Amino acid sequence: MERTTVGSPAARVHNLSKTYGAGTGAVLALDDVGLAIRRGEFTAIVGPSGSGKSTLMHVMAGLDSATRGRAWIGDTEITRLSDRELTLLRRRRVGFVFQSFNLVPTLDALGNILLPFQLDGRRPNAAESARIEVLVDTLGIRTRLRHRPHELSGGQQQRVAIARALATAPDLVFADEPTGSLDSRSGQEVLALLRSACRDHGQSIAMVTHDPIAASHADRVVFLGDGRVVADEPRLSARDLAERMLAGARLSEREASA
Repeated sequence: MERTTVGSPAARVHNLSKTYGAGTGAVLALDDVGLAIRRGEFTAIVGPSGSGKSTLMHVMAGLDSATRGRAWIGDTEITRLSDRELTLLRRRRVGFVFQSFNLVPTLDALGNILLPFQLDGRRPNAAESARIEVLVDTLGIRTRLRHRPHELSGGQQQRVAIARALATAPDLVFADEPTGSLDSRSGQEVLALLRSACRDHGQSIAMVTHDPIAASHADRVVFLGDGRVVADEPRLSARDLAERMLAGARLSEREASA
């Protein structure tokens, strides 16, 4: 599998559609979407509930399949990969932060952070170990490393999930509401860490969020509505984002009731 080359998108989709169900009960979640996540950029994907945000992220990350269209991570077309090839690509080049944390309940916090290395059959090298140390301190979880998920608060579990996602310095990180379980101060620290991953390490972040404050930290904001990209803007203030998102939600409500 090829690595992402400098200047090429970290991920992209072309003519992407996703339908759930069949017949009269079919739901069109994504409708002919074209989008590229640029390398070294922090992209926020926003939109009202049901707009297709999470579906788009899951297909771009190779966690769900497209009904039609094509998807790439770097220069590798993931729609053509076998399950095994796709699993290896995700493990080595993509990090994930889920709203539901997805921590392994039988592992302590440190074990969860080191899980990507274990699955890849290796231990962290010196640079990766140093990176993990910085992440642990930045996220404030050093005293919780020997605790299992059920012994951690929701916010602490999210911090462990973020450390796990960034530990291997993946090309691309997909984050689904990464600050949703954090207080405002911790959320700001996490967002600053994601921005640093882009600025200092050339990583690409694609974040799904409904929070205009979180989205205001991104370099770029992609707006979804009814399964389509309806706007693609450079960095916006939290106030402008809140107004745009509210207007989009009202429009969706009017269309649904029409």
